[in-house]
Amino acid sequence: MIDTRTAPYAALLLRVSLGILFLAHVSLKLFVFTPAGTAKFFGSLGLPPELAYLVMTAEVLGGIALVLGLWTRIVAIAVTPVLLGAIFSVHGAAGFFFTNPHGGWEFPAFWIIALIVQALLGDGIYALRLSPGASSVSGLSSAHSR
Repeated sequence: MIDTRTAPYAALLLRVSLGILFLAHVSLKLFVFTPAGTAKFFGSLGLPPELAYLVMTAEVLGGIALVLGLWTRIVAIAVTPVLLGAIFSVHGAAGFFFTNPHGGWEFPAFWIIALIVQALLGDGIYALRLSPGASSVSGLSSAHSR
């Protein structure tokens, strides 16, 4: 059974955590590896180096959208291919455990599951723009009317 009094806050916590995770992850690419270095790494994997810029853009915009609660369900599904790409291009061959050399696919897979859970849960409370078709049941009005 789902506690409808706390579920909107659980969705908020998950949404903000996922957004911060994306922003932290892309920060590594931007400030440590640099965009040019990240593009070079993509090229070394046999991927088009330009794809790195698309991935970094998706991570920044997706992270911000999740933190702010902008179309949460759509964004959670939209950024999932980025992590699938990480599994199939980098982490899959390293085995399951993320502590393996080159990091396994354990963490990206869990991250995908968390994004799917977020898409199923919805926006949560304090979302700036509810996902299409979402009701205000998980929004400000219902939480403050109790």
